[in-house]
Amino acid sequence: MSSDLLSIGRSGAKAARIALDVTAQNIANASTDGYVRRSASLAELASTGYHGTVRDVSLSGVRVSQIVRNADAFRQAEVRRTGSDSARADAEVQGLGNIEAALEQSNLYPSITDFESTLQKLHEDPTDTSLRASVLEAARAMTGTFQIAAQQLDAVGNGLQFTANQGVTEVNRLSAELARTNLRLSRAADASSDQTTLLDQRDQLLQQISGYGDIATTFATDGSVEVRLGGSGGSLLVTGGTANPLSATTASNGTMSFAVGTSTLALSGGSLAGQSLALTKLAQIHDDLDQLAKDIVTTVNTANTAGIDLDGNPGVALLSGNSAASIAIASTATSGRKIATAPVPTASATPVAGSRDTTNLDNLRSALLANDPAGRMDGILFDISATVAGRTTTRGALKTISDSAKTALSAQSGVDLDTEAVNLVRYQQAFQASGRVMQVATTLFDTLLNIR
Repeated sequence: MSSDLLSIGRSGAKAARIALDVTAQNIANASTDGYVRRSASLAELASTGYHGTVRDVSLSGVRVSQIVRNADAFRQAEVRRTGSDSARADAEVQGLGNIEAALEQSNLYPSITDFESTLQKLHEDPTDTSLRASVLEAARAMTGTFQIAAQQLDAVGNGLQFTANQGVTEVNRLSAELARTNLRLSRAADASSDQTTLLDQRDQLLQQISGYGDIATTFATDGSVEVRLGGSGGSLLVTGGTANPLSATTASNGTMSFAVGTSTLALSGGSLAGQSLALTKLAQIHDDLDQLAKDIVTTVNTANTAGIDLDGNPGVALLSGNSAASIAIASTATSGRKIATAPVPTASATPVAGSRDTTNLDNLRSALLANDPAGRMDGILFDISATVAGRTTTRGALKTISDSAKTALSAQSGVDLDTEAVNLVRYQQAFQASGRVMQVATTLFDTLLNIR
């Protein structure tokens, strides 16, 4: 009997010590990212025999059946999904905000209105060379701001592409690490502490990958995971111990596309999707700006070459280029005197230098009014600002949903220090009680030995 008491007490002390170790591990990792709270699962230890028949059961103590991860697979999947949506929105808003800032800081809209204002002033005295010089300088400032805007938009695009390529590199690193974790999980003993650590690592890697793109997962019985990038219908990124490489391609207009191996990929979540969306919007804004610059060049040159300049010569092209980056003052526009404010005389008339006739200047102003470059530029600015405002609202909503999912998961799998403190006292008392059982068993054994 005393030997049975000793083994029962020993098993209880051993189980309590392991539970204390697990509790201490939880406390030590309370602030560790990706750590899932663990608990020791206890089971009754029974053996046959004792006295009577062999069918009788002798209770022989307790054992630790396994170390349990308090992880909720559904809530983990929700954290990945909502986090992916939030990361997409955040990356898109950041990119769109940079586009908006690039346009506003270029002061393009004021430069267009200034150019139109100098043409209006020139109408008051078309022979005034200072007013003519002001028109040419205003045109030079306008073309300069177009170039600045184009350069700043290009810089935004380069930044987005660089960040996206960094994301692709990071996804490939994480997927390779996940493949190695899969291999280790396939070799780990079921419910061992090593497997528990690997499962934490697996879940952390999945969450990190989901920050770059939306993923779908399929878990095997050994804990390894198959990952598809781009949702359930996407391409296999990780299967078993194999990680397929993610790649990015930049088109001529600056937009980016992605592929896993040779399979093209459509991302709907993650920062890569957000950066791709921002680049698509950037390409549209760039095209709108290029078309505006091209139309201004065409409108101004068409009107100016249809008239007579201050010296009585046929008008020349004032502007050159066909895009925001290439628009400039034409080499033929050597001075303000080249502005053709007067109309071409009839066949029987001779061109007159210093004409105060502003018919051709009025035609230029009318053509600009019909083309409405200032209004179109204002529309471009409103387009990007309205897009930023809308996406910012969406980002706020998605972040709230993501934060709620994280809070729910933390309540399930996070470490509560108050609970762990209670467990410390609980298992300490269990350890002490089991020690007392062994002490009683020893006393009984000594008593039996001392009987004469």
